[in-house]
Amino acid sequence: MIHFRNISVLVVLLAAATLSAKAQTITAADSTGLPGDHFSLEGALELFKKSTSPEEFEKMLNSEDSKVNNLDLNGDGETDYINVIDQTKKGAHAFVLQAAVSENENQDIAVIELEKTGNDKAVAQIVGDEDMYGEQTIVEPTEEVVTNAGTSRQQVVVNVWAWPSVRYVYAPGYGVWASPYRWRAYPAWWRPWRPIGYRTFYAYRAPYRNRYVVVSNHRVVRAHRVYAPHRVTSVAVHKRHGAAVSHYRTTRTVKVHRGAKHVRTTRTVRRKN
Repeated sequence: MIHFRNISVLVVLLAAATLSAKAQTITAADSTGLPGDHFSLEGALELFKKSTSPEEFEKMLNSEDSKVNNLDLNGDGETDYINVIDQTKKGAHAFVLQAAVSENENQDIAVIELEKTGNDKAVAQIVGDEDMYGEQTIVEPTEEVVTNAGTSRQQVVVNVWAWPSVRYVYAPGYGVWASPYRWRAYPAWWRPWRPIGYRTFYAYRAPYRNRYVVVSNHRVVRAHRVYAPHRVTSVAVHKRHGAAVSHYRTTRTVKVHRGAKHVRTTRTVRRKN
């Protein structure tokens, strides 16, 4: 005779095994094997939101406690220092996040694109570099609002004008920030750390994802045009990660449609938990 207690224990064990397998599947599916797996675009936007200036933003990016940067692009066993460089023109700002991978080469990781859309209104997106993420990966802040007398909810684009760093760069007298640091010449306070494993880093990235969403449109068009001609890539990074990037691109469908106002990217987006 099979005892009810034994059946209950078996059901619990099977349920636990199923959940464990599901969690492992989600984690494995979310990993692309690309360098971008080790830099959180959502986390970078969150730090930009919390910072009071581009200089402070750079310091926060390069803090181990922030859990945003886990990159080691040159394979020296230490995390890379991320420089922040503001490329600006006629009120549009492109904050380039860039790493020096050798004395002679730099690599863009991502760019935060920002521009005003009216009085006390501004919009921002972060765009992950295609050599880091396999294709341009666009992330923007989002929030949920209740509509129709509370009967429905929808996600809306966030007005980032209230972010301290945004107010700072649009204030009179703002001196355009360009990181003064370079290869082997880093700030005295910075101490590189050993990168952690992907699964551990993934857990740190997850909390940021509730407030940011991957989108397909360049909403910040003028800032993107400011940045595009100045994009910087590294031959060494391409050699080290080019095969993984090529594999990613051949297993994803990417179509670009250019319109009068937007650059739209239609793609297969990897699942998130």
